[in-house]
Amino acid sequence: MARKLAISVDWQGKFDHKKIIERVKVADESGVDSVWIAEAWGRDCFTLLTLLAAATKRIRLATGIVNVFSRTPAALAQHFATLDELSEGRMIAGFGTSGANVIEHFHGVKFEPALTRLRETIEIFNTLLRQEPLKYRGKLFTLERGFTLRFQPVRPHIPIHLATLNPKALLLTATHADGWLPVMIPIDKLAKEIGGLRNLAVQAGRDPSAIEVTAPTGVTVAAGEAAARAEMAHAGTVAFYIGRMGVYYARQLERFGFVDEVAKVKEAWAQGSAAAAAAVPQAMRERLGTVGDVEACRERLAQEADAGADIHRVNVVTDDLKEYGKTLERLLA
Repeated sequence: MARKLAISVDWQGKFDHKKIIERVKVADESGVDSVWIAEAWGRDCFTLLTLLAAATKRIRLATGIVNVFSRTPAALAQHFATLDELSEGRMIAGFGTSGANVIEHFHGVKFEPALTRLRETIEIFNTLLRQEPLKYRGKLFTLERGFTLRFQPVRPHIPIHLATLNPKALLLTATHADGWLPVMIPIDKLAKEIGGLRNLAVQAGRDPSAIEVTAPTGVTVAAGEAAARAEMAHAGTVAFYIGRMGVYYARQLERFGFVDEVAKVKEAWAQGSAAAAAAVPQAMRERLGTVGDVEACRERLAQEADAGADIHRVNVVTDDLKEYGKTLERLLA
């Protein structure tokens, strides 16, 4: 069986939507499982997903992730039900809470209580997709008029994949989600973390295989100068999560033994982002991702699969669409 590969689209920087669409169409034709569109404080994710829904045939379309604070649960249900209709049932709802910096200082919405907001959003979202009258009493939302969507959703349930870190949030994933989007887990710790989530699902009376796990590490196929740039981009991402995305990701990495490394990266931020990226040691980068040729990336994908991952994040650095498609096919095999 071919691997389930996932590609993503950057949410910042230069943007040529026509080239992005052509690239995703090649991925669709090559057999890639899903494309994930992030949303932070750049472009919104739903506009591009609408274009991709019209331009592709089989690839699943996912938010990777959309936060549950900046839109109401009902607005999220409207977005996803509409896109599921346009894509003929190919949507994945990737949800998360984001962090206090983004929610409070970009969206201007109070961040706490984040886990309650995530759970109630899921419950309201599912109610609307099932076409049940919306009568809901929670800690945050009280909805009494019995609204329903004024069109029949293509599916009564759109798969929900959650980006979660801490124990209580992982329990919510095990009880309420169809997929898990972990981050910042070194490859040598991945099997234990996935096993822990699946054990929680069993304790909740669920089939643990019903939860799709996306590998958090990711691979990038690149050579020469492109590989060097990809290495630095990878280091920059790790550094950014440590120093500029609140405390949760830094604590996560410390839990996996990167205490000294996290401290050095935080200290380096005083000299700027380049210094912070340079402070991420090579050994740490390698445990959190792979940049290399196809064979090195295939080896890493096999390690992820052995650890229990179902979906694998891949990136191929090339502007040649034929080469891009052929490389994806080699990674799929």
